[in-house]
Amino acid sequence: MKTVLAPSILSADFAALGDAVAKLDAADCDWIHLDVMDGTFVPPITFGAQMASALRPFSRKPFDCHLMVAHPETQVEQFASAGADRITIHVEATQHLHRALESIREHGCAAGVAINPATPVSMVFDVLDLVDLVLVMTVNPGWGGQKLIEPCLEKVRTLRARTSTHHIEVDGGINDVTAPAAVRAGADVLVAGSFAFSGEPKERLAKLRRAACAVFEV
Repeated sequence: MKTVLAPSILSADFAALGDAVAKLDAADCDWIHLDVMDGTFVPPITFGAQMASALRPFSRKPFDCHLMVAHPETQVEQFASAGADRITIHVEATQHLHRALESIREHGCAAGVAINPATPVSMVFDVLDLVDLVLVMTVNPGWGGQKLIEPCLEKVRTLRARTSTHHIEVDGGINDVTAPAAVRAGADVLVAGSFAFSGEPKERLAKLRRAACAVFEV
């Protein structure tokens, strides 16, 4: 699979998110990752569907909405209406995962399922037929700038051995140094927030692309 770059706006200037999304739109990325946090499932609060809707006109690239919220099934319709192309929810956040994933698809979005670092990868096996993406958190969700938890990449290897058709996304601590290991493990979608906005996004993402592509040149 082609390596998909999905930079997160979590580390962007929140006073100028429209400008940040426009810069990502002009950069070498494939999706734009929106980290939605509710202050319950994870401690911080970021933004909700209204912000996603406000940002939608700034880019034609797919919006990859990662709902780090309790009871995500209550937010599906709002994010679908706001222009989400993909909605990913956490195994740990809902008692009715199967129903919630079906709802995402019924609302016309691609569905993803996410697991935290301490969650066994086997927790997603029974819903693989309902999703096109599995997100493996490689840090504990909530804040940008954390260091990648390397044992999480073993989950990526396990998933890739099980499926060749699903996207496997990694989120947390991804940069030009850690990206090659994630790609070698089987990840094909890289989320980068702090790295993407630690300079000009266009230059930073080009650097990340080169690092990821180098894996296939060896």
